[in-house]
Amino acid sequence: MKTKIAAVALAAIVAAGTAVAAVPASAATAKAAQTRCHTADLKAGFATGDDAKPEMGQTGKQTQAFIWFTNISNRTCTLSGFAGVDMVGAQRTDGTWSLVRSAKRPTKITLGRGDTTDFSISLLPVARSTPQREKFVPVTFLVTPPNETKHFTLKWPFGGQILKQDGATHPGTYLNPVGQ
Repeated sequence: MKTKIAAVALAAIVAAGTAVAAVPASAATAKAAQTRCHTADLKAGFATGDDAKPEMGQTGKQTQAFIWFTNISNRTCTLSGFAGVDMVGAQRTDGTWSLVRSAKRPTKITLGRGDTTDFSISLLPVARSTPQREKFVPVTFLVTPPNETKHFTLKWPFGGQILKQDGATHPGTYLNPVGQ
């Protein structure tokens, strides 16, 4: 009787092993499909190279700042959409300004381990002589990756002031999708 039970158990194990080995490659690929990047999978910062610095000293035209995301996880993941960006100002009257999105269409970005992508923020700098009520002085950026709720806190490294349009329908300061 013990031999018969052992043989049945062994046959079940062999059958289970055979079933796993017989899984089609397409099913295995589906399991390995990339998932979206979570905040914990990423590192973020401002691009500060000479060619990436916004021209905060010039006024009357837009300039751009770039924020990058690097995949620090051990897996491939994807980003698609817009980051959430809230600027926190230095002046008592500044408060927090949640940036609006551009009309650009997002694309899906795949990040392997160590890969980096970025997105741009269009800014409308103003002169120091602009009345205080018309300027926003950025100090900190709260940056949330697309489809996430946890954010990075990034110190604004460039100085300058931005034309305060936090209530405008089409402000001169806005953000673009990740990868653009």
